[in-house]
Amino acid sequence: MLIFCGNKILLRDKNYSFDDDGYISNFEVINRSSDLPEAWQNLTSWVNVRDIKTLPEGTELTGLRELWHIAGDKAFSEASGALQFASWFRNVHYCSHCGGKIKPRKNDFGRECESCGAVFYAPISPAVITAVENNGKLLLAHNTAWPDDRYRPGERLEEAVEREINEEVNISVKNIKYFGSQTWPFPNSLMLGFTAEYESGCIAPDGGEISKAGFFTPDEINNMNIPDKASIARKLIDSFLAKHN
Repeated sequence: MLIFCGNKILLRDKNYSFDDDGYISNFEVINRSSDLPEAWQNLTSWVNVRDIKTLPEGTELTGLRELWHIAGDKAFSEASGALQFASWFRNVHYCSHCGGKIKPRKNDFGRECESCGAVFYAPISPAVITAVENNGKLLLAHNTAWPDDRYRPGERLEEAVEREINEEVNISVKNIKYFGSQTWPFPNSLMLGFTAEYESGCIAPDGGEISKAGFFTPDEINNMNIPDKASIARKLIDSFLAKHN
């Protein structure tokens, strides 16, 4: 059982999963997966609690990025899925069609309106992230929301990898290949990783989301403040470095 307070998870002595249901008596519960129909019990169990004024001894609240550093990939993946369901139940209570209350369905992981019968599922927002290579160099783009020395592979928010790369950095790519995916509950993304090769064009950042971009050698990348290993962005970079080192 995972205990969430907002978007943070409770840890006890660095452990993120609680076996004793009685431990919940320390908190004011908003809702919990154990109260849902039987089909939902096949998922990781979770509990939403209200703001915790005083943490029990030996516990701490932490974000999921920090959880990855403490407990690794398995914990991050398990907590990511659970948090997206927990957030959905915490934040969404009414039908967007008629305003009626929505309730969990018995036979799948959806919810339906008690008034009009509309069916809803937990939202997933696909986001594409692409590593573009050019003669042994990797395209890294700086996002305007990040510190000045932080870069990432050119990240796309749409399915059309070619179009988004062209719009944001003004180049065309080819040989696009699927790399892998990662659940990313900030708040409900599914990161879809791709690799591609530079085809043509001169780099020109769009000046909106992307403030600067360029192709960098492995040696240059090794001296940069790149994303941490919790992210698929880092996995794309590490794959490139492993191929060229």
